Amino acid sequence: MVERVLATDEALALIERLSAKHGKLMFHQSGGCCDGSAPMCYPQNEFRVGGNDVLLGEIGGCPVYMDADQFDYWKHTQLIIDLVPGRGSGFSLEAPEGVRFLTRSRVFTDEEADALASASVT
Repeated sequence: MVERVLATDEALALIERLSAKHGKLMFHQSGGCCDGSAPMCYPQNEFRVGGNDVLLGEIGGCPVYMDADQFDYWKHTQLIIDLVPGRGSGFSLEAPEGVRFLTRSRVFTDEEADALASASVT
């Protein structure tokens, strides 16, 4: 199965620590403006997912969403949520930890793109 979103071991370890502290979490891939293009981590019930948001998958048991318009630009890539030193801007839960989540990406192979396309048809 081809995953649209993955996380590094470092990111998964922090997600586990944040979940222990804050309960169920969710991510929303920011499209810009105040949050840049960072993946934002929130307590699950403190961010309202809108009708224009697309569920990309889960990392560490947490759903990951992206705005449908932004998804249209990124649908050919796999997002890899990583963790880097430094403090990002915004309201993401990792900010006080001295690290920030960062989205890396890679283009799907033709075979992966075909698999995703056929999975969407069902």
